[in-house]
Amino acid sequence: MHLGLIGYGNIAATLLKILDAEGALPSRISVLARPGRAEAARAAFAFPVEVFEEAADFIAATPAYVVEAATHAAVKGPVLDTLRAGIPVLVVSIGALADAETEAAIREAATAGKTQAHLSNGAVGGIDMLAAARLSGIDSVAYTSRKPPQAWGGTPAEKLLDLPALTQATTFYEGTARQAATDYPKNANVAATIALAGAGWQATTVRMVADPSVSANIHEFTVRSGALDFTVTLEGKPSPDNPKTSVSTVYALARAVLNQTSPLTI
Repeated sequence: MHLGLIGYGNIAATLLKILDAEGALPSRISVLARPGRAEAARAAFAFPVEVFEEAADFIAATPAYVVEAATHAAVKGPVLDTLRAGIPVLVVSIGALADAETEAAIREAATAGKTQAHLSNGAVGGIDMLAAARLSGIDSVAYTSRKPPQAWGGTPAEKLLDLPALTQATTFYEGTARQAATDYPKNANVAATIALAGAGWQATTVRMVADPSVSANIHEFTVRSGALDFTVTLEGKPSPDNPKTSVSTVYALARAVLNQTSPLTI
């Protein structure tokens, strides 16, 4: 398999380590880095990779499958170009689609390229049943993100709370999935995933909680639908390099990549 990576951070580097441990390291790996960052990108990986600084050159290398593990800006830029070129892309930064124009552009680019944008479930589970429940009619979807105070550092929560001084769980955001993904782009990919799979951006309610009593990134959502009612709760272990992200995110990516070549997928 010729795998393409947009981005060269912790998620991309860990993904390759997991694939290697599974005996499924791609035979060829192409990486798209920002201009001037080629050497940094090569140094980020424990395996040989070919690095490109221009999207056109990256696409010309014709990877069979591309994983976006970068930023919202990548979704609005090279991801669109890659899809238009007919190459399927697994999108990690799903919160970028909270912008209606970006979501429309992704759909247009995939259609034009006769391919698909695959949206990773990331740190959350139960998305298969949520998407199935949507077909039966959804009455409500409510999602709560509960994380340790330090995981909310570098977000608007810092202006609302004295995060280091918190002694009890404090809710600092309640609103729609669209607004959550817009205001908290580094923390709300799960909210975006749940919204896109289920009731939509405006009908999916989101609550964000800073809780000094927990050490995990806890994701919980409750669904009421015509087919079934259920609640999913996951306690994701924070990534050592980025407490905003659950380490389970990269394992979800690895599963999706392995499914591209496995004779039996689930």
